[in-house]
Amino acid sequence: MFRRHFLTLSLTLCLALFCLIPNAEALGGKQPSLNEPAPEFTLPTNTGDGKISLSDYQGKWVVLYFYPEDFTSGCTLEAKRFQQDLSKYQARNAQIIGVSADDVQSHEAFCDATGVEFPLLADTDGSVSKAYGSWLGIRSLRHTYLIDPDGMLREIFLGVKPPIHSRQVLARLDELQQ
Repeated sequence: MFRRHFLTLSLTLCLALFCLIPNAEALGGKQPSLNEPAPEFTLPTNTGDGKISLSDYQGKWVVLYFYPEDFTSGCTLEAKRFQQDLSKYQARNAQIIGVSADDVQSHEAFCDATGVEFPLLADTDGSVSKAYGSWLGIRSLRHTYLIDPDGMLREIFLGVKPPIHSRQVLARLDELQQ
């Protein structure tokens, strides 16, 4: 009985301290600055000619979302919600790009299993995730970045909730495009 109360109290204390730390949700490192050029990247992908760079989307909005792992429940839900809203993003001149530490083969299988039609990038060494402050040890964190058609970072989403995240991103995209 004492052990259970001790564990509950310890977890509660850790959560309270976590909430008091400034930018606690940004555990992956220093976030890039808003209204500055987004960090450039080139990574292998499961689509097209096998590599994608941020500069490939000059003239389009980019929804760059980082996620921990293919085939996990939260990541699957998040990807399916983005896929469900894909035509809405396309109507807003926006490209969705997912990034995780999984390899290209895992991304191919994940897209086949979930019906995801937008590119997923293989950041197997975490270098791009680190550049965006979205890397924790061996995997990407669940963060999203909105990049405007000129390559400027316009919004950062930390503490993402997969069931509602795509709607939040669409709403913010609408605000930024006005």
